[in-house]
Amino acid sequence: MKRTLALVGAAALLAFLGRPAFSQTGAGRVTVRPADTGVALENPGMGWVFHFYDNRPENYGSKLAPSDTLDDFPGLTVVYLRIPWSYIEPAEGQFNWAVVDTPAQRWIAKGKQVAFRFSCSESWTRWATPEWVAKAGAKGYDFAARKGVTAGGSYWEPDYDDPIFLAKLEHFLAAAAARYDGNPEVAFVDVGSFGVWGEGHTFASSRLPFTSQTVMRHIDLHKKHFRSTLLAANDDFVLQDRGDGTIEYAAKMGLTLRDDSILVQGGDKAYFHANFAQKFWRHLPVILESEHYGPSRDRGNWKDGSQYLQAVEDYHASYASIHWWPREFLNENKALVEKINRRLGYRLQLREAFWPATVTAKSSFQFEARWANAGVAPCLPGGFPALTLKDADGGIVGVFADESFDVRTLPVGPPDKAEAVTQKVVFTLPYNLLPGEYDVFVSIGTRTGTPRIALPLPDSDGNRRYRLGKMTVKE
Repeated sequence: MKRTLALVGAAALLAFLGRPAFSQTGAGRVTVRPADTGVALENPGMGWVFHFYDNRPENYGSKLAPSDTLDDFPGLTVVYLRIPWSYIEPAEGQFNWAVVDTPAQRWIAKGKQVAFRFSCSESWTRWATPEWVAKAGAKGYDFAARKGVTAGGSYWEPDYDDPIFLAKLEHFLAAAAARYDGNPEVAFVDVGSFGVWGEGHTFASSRLPFTSQTVMRHIDLHKKHFRSTLLAANDDFVLQDRGDGTIEYAAKMGLTLRDDSILVQGGDKAYFHANFAQKFWRHLPVILESEHYGPSRDRGNWKDGSQYLQAVEDYHASYASIHWWPREFLNENKALVEKINRRLGYRLQLREAFWPATVTAKSSFQFEARWANAGVAPCLPGGFPALTLKDADGGIVGVFADESFDVRTLPVGPPDKAEAVTQKVVFTLPYNLLPGEYDVFVSIGTRTGTPRIALPLPDSDGNRRYRLGKMTVKE
């Protein structure tokens, strides 16, 4: 009895320390019950999105050294390059892609992705749409920021239905798509050609009430050229009496949803369109952008940021923005960032695993596990569990992937209430696996056993495989 209690106590202590708890039950079966390490995960199709350019080129990456890729920001996976069209095509047909490719390559080298928004109207520069487009005869309007159409106003907004403007815009989008569509380095591209700041409304510019047909035309232009890369529709497409049909059309066309400026107001007005997300989150990653953190904080709307976390819950968001100077945001919101990292996107937990301690060479064995998704969104990239056996030198001697169990199907639940699903599979040892004692690693990845998804488990081999214990193969 004392020996049994001692074993149970040791197992509990190991679990508490964040390492797998091992025991053997029945006929030499190994049982493992790992604890979630709490680590922030950097995984495909989810994570924090850093606004390197935020329309104004000086926000918010300008103070970072070229070698600084924010490696200390937990869960950062995407760098967002949101910039006026005029910065990329200053003269017709002459493209300066280095404006975006230069910062992009810094993060791509670290295994991150990039995302784009190219805007056509801004409240801080006259020519977001290049001036040469207006000189070519495209119709537009002078405006004063937040005051509407104004004769002699400092800024210019195109008529978003003008045929000359649309023809020039399409040429630009075709050039952008030739470089970036289907590129695995690109996470998503916003439909950002309509509205001030590319945000889908004209409240801070001309205040002209363009119709839903205008929005759909801009969706169609993007979809015509970006046929593979994920496109994002702004929730504000419905404003100015355009109706929910614009979002329904975006969903029909395969776009995902993004909601900008969470917490630009506080309280029950922190956000308005979580209901739209129900059309998207089960099959596409939903994107959230907070209000610029500093102004939201200073107006008293941000408070402890808990409403941003609640928005992640309500929208079932896969991406959340870092919409400020990144280290100031992190330093003032460390607890919030940690909480969001535990829920944002998907978080695959191995609750329990079983396998035989000893197997016979050239035979089969059963592996059983219980998996749960502790995030707010499905694991949209999907993936298959695999076991890898390694020898004492770290050499791979056996790889066993279970194609019958796709983690994409794991259900999503409320915080700390994710439902665990049982995996049972029989693997056959390869004919040339020699007798010996081997380390057992688990991973989630391709059908062929290549790891792709980081797990909140200890003892990683550096390649997203995690050591669970040992198995002996005998003659």
